[in-house]
Amino acid sequence: MPHFTDEHGVRVTYYRWLVDDPRGVVQISHGLGEYAGRYVELAGELNAAGYSVYANDHRGHGQTGLDQYRGDRSQFGRLGPGGLRATIAGIRQFTALIATKNPEVPLFLLGQSWGSLMAQIIVNGSAKPYAGLVLVGSAYRMPGSMDGGDLSRRHRPAGGGGHGYEWLSRDVAVQTAAAEDEFMFEAKVLKLFGLADGLRLFGRPARHFDAPLPVLILSGSDDILGGEKSAQKLASAYRRGGLSDVTVRLYPDARHEVLRETNREEVVTDLLSWLAAHSVAP
Repeated sequence: MPHFTDEHGVRVTYYRWLVDDPRGVVQISHGLGEYAGRYVELAGELNAAGYSVYANDHRGHGQTGLDQYRGDRSQFGRLGPGGLRATIAGIRQFTALIATKNPEVPLFLLGQSWGSLMAQIIVNGSAKPYAGLVLVGSAYRMPGSMDGGDLSRRHRPAGGGGHGYEWLSRDVAVQTAAAEDEFMFEAKVLKLFGLADGLRLFGRPARHFDAPLPVLILSGSDDILGGEKSAQKLASAYRRGGLSDVTVRLYPDARHEVLRETNREEVVTDLLSWLAAHSVAP
């Protein structure tokens, strides 16, 4: 599998789904407790629309995690040396690698959940590498607007029980697949990252950006991590930071993973329409 080695010597595996003469490139940053391989279906849809797609398994996740901990899945979620900062630096390093392979092609950063929180931090530092930012299942990164507690509590079956993945989607098939996937694990930030790295996820959009970054926010109204009010606060903060092209798409009753929701066709259509409006003609 293709890979790169980060500044701490961690081998980071990545995947690529390529098309000839792409109209754009989408870099996917996955969430906590999952891995890049869950985006195969989305990659196919993006390919069909003319986009090449790249996604890496973050530290402690997927094949990167297996290599990092010599096959010990009990260590999944542990980020290793450098922690969150090194994980974010690895995403930046991956961006540079993708840009080198795709010069003069617009590059979009798409982050899901934890991946979207790290994407927010990355563009605060510099938005210049990106033609656009897509935040899925994201949140305004401040206490009261981002829930880092028991994410499954609101959607457990009546009477208790359940597998803990009900919060991801209303689609029972998605829940079941996640529960049965040996590469998936519970997204418990403080337990996995520790207090210092957990607190590093908090913050606000920058007061000034170094490039006029278009932003698309896709959120379910029943997303326990953020949800409607949090998404709107996030959009307002980006506008206060000087970004004029900020779009919010809210889906009634949808949960955390809107790209795997019962109305996913609507969500994917909205995503593709936004990308097309911000890409060069094929």
